[in-house]
Amino acid sequence: MNIYDTLASLNITLPPVAAPAAAYVPFVQTGNLVFLSGHIAKKDGKAWVGQFGANMDTAEGKLAARAIAIDLLGTLHAAVGDLNRVTRIVKLMSLVNSTGSFTEQHLVTNGASELIGEIFGTTKGAHARSAFGVAQIPMGACVEIEMIAEVGG
Repeated sequence: MNIYDTLASLNITLPPVAAPAAAYVPFVQTGNLVFLSGHIAKKDGKAWVGQFGANMDTAEGKLAARAIAIDLLGTLHAAVGDLNRVTRIVKLMSLVNSTGSFTEQHLVTNGASELIGEIFGTTKGAHARSAFGVAQIPMGACVEIEMIAEVGG
């Protein structure tokens, strides 16, 4: 199935690439791999601020991670021109703003992983992943995720 048809069926509109907040570029392609810089969770156009274990729960975190996945796909689209060229989502790395006692970073990150799997399917969408708990993320965001994708001709 065409990736854009899948996105439409999920009522997902890809956002434009956000301007970098510091000294980096949104993506870099080397060979067939596209590395996407970390995207922070946003709510109503601003950083989705919070810390798991203090003032956010896992269910809200999954929504934040899902929102980031949509932003990442907008950037990936800009990088490659056509998401149907993606042959594999290789890896996601997730940073979860959390207290020392919060241990569900992997469940928060499922919000992104599950959406990627739904959009790209079980072969292209199955990816390696890391999910880390961190003391803080830029602008106080609750989650930041980066992605590596492989593209074909």
